[in-house]
Amino acid sequence: MSHNADIQPLEIVSRQIDAVNEILRLPDDEIAILKKPHRTLEVNFPVVMDDGHIRVFTGFRVQHSLVRGPAKGGIRYSPDVTREEVQALATWMTFKCAVVNLPYGGAKGGVIVDVTKISERELERLTRRFTSEIGIIIGPDSDIPAPDMNTNAKIMGWMMDTYSMNKGYSIPGVVTGKPIELDGSLGRAAATGRGVSIVLNEFMKLKSLDLTKMRVAVQGYGNVGRWAAKLIAALGAKVVAISDIKGGIHNPDGLDLADVENWTDTHKFLEGYPKARAISNAELLATDCDILVPAATEAVINRENAHTVQARYIIEGANGPTTPDAENILVKSGTTIIPDILANAGGVIVSYFEWVQNIMTFFWDEDDINGKLMQALQRAFKDVETIHEQYQGITYRQAAYVLALSRETKARRMRGIYP
Repeated sequence: MSHNADIQPLEIVSRQIDAVNEILRLPDDEIAILKKPHRTLEVNFPVVMDDGHIRVFTGFRVQHSLVRGPAKGGIRYSPDVTREEVQALATWMTFKCAVVNLPYGGAKGGVIVDVTKISERELERLTRRFTSEIGIIIGPDSDIPAPDMNTNAKIMGWMMDTYSMNKGYSIPGVVTGKPIELDGSLGRAAATGRGVSIVLNEFMKLKSLDLTKMRVAVQGYGNVGRWAAKLIAALGAKVVAISDIKGGIHNPDGLDLADVENWTDTHKFLEGYPKARAISNAELLATDCDILVPAATEAVINRENAHTVQARYIIEGANGPTTPDAENILVKSGTTIIPDILANAGGVIVSYFEWVQNIMTFFWDEDDINGKLMQALQRAFKDVETIHEQYQGITYRQAAYVLALSRETKARRMRGIYP
């Protein structure tokens, strides 16, 4: 699931901003500010491997904007991480936080590493050293990391511990997505997938569509895809196909997701699952279904394969899964796309709740958190829908961007330029 050669994430972002500015008509200088990340930290750091030799890894932490509050965004571990990708993801985070009206700007981080090729001990040493290296710009008041691709609660626990040890006292609010035992938040693990199901359900209600008659395909069976599939199925839809990095499975009568989960808990991958037909990731995107949830990585739906997509509705669980060229093809063919900066914002909303709980040292129960998450997303969906109706003929992505860019630029104007 590597990037498509035809377009890089930073170019996708730039083109999305330009497309929206045809509606908003912001001054060129404001657009120039939006396109450039505020701060990019690149670190090259040594890690002692299990056999005693030293390997140098490269990592990044990018803060796109600090206008509406501290920076917020995940950390990914992948051999495909590049400075440009991290900058693009940080930019999307700024817009995502603005769409759902959180008091944050966007950030993102990454380390170039294949986690399948290092041991648990090496992973911990790498995480602790990387945390120390970016410790000069992260903090509960400045920049709050979270999990992303190939990082998880355990890794966030190590990050929190490292940062706290360097400061000399416990600072749980430096990262979110931590284990519950380390002041993590209830409901955080499911939050992004839950958000996808909430936004999808709001859209279905708005269009008077019956979700129980819908067939759904989910690309990417990581944390987001797994929860999205489970919670969309719980709303009555039929999940007919899912895939992971090695390929996918398809059953037109619907998959037994509890059974699939048992299989992946034991075998790690979907590969070899006996009760469904094996398909490739390319086949998954072209599955005969009503709703497609790309929940893996950027640029998976591109100009090469957009014409094969049969789904009428695409709801983006991943960041930047649809390239602008693909979007043009899909929109012309009558497909509706619910964009990433709205659809997958559940994770950052509950991360915000976790951060607030850490600052207050007062914790809410899970029903409370899921209720607050639903309210936040319903409000954001309504805000985007209002703009979608106001400007006839624009896409949901353009509507979400109009909202995000308006909020971000208004805040910037009010703050002014220092000095």
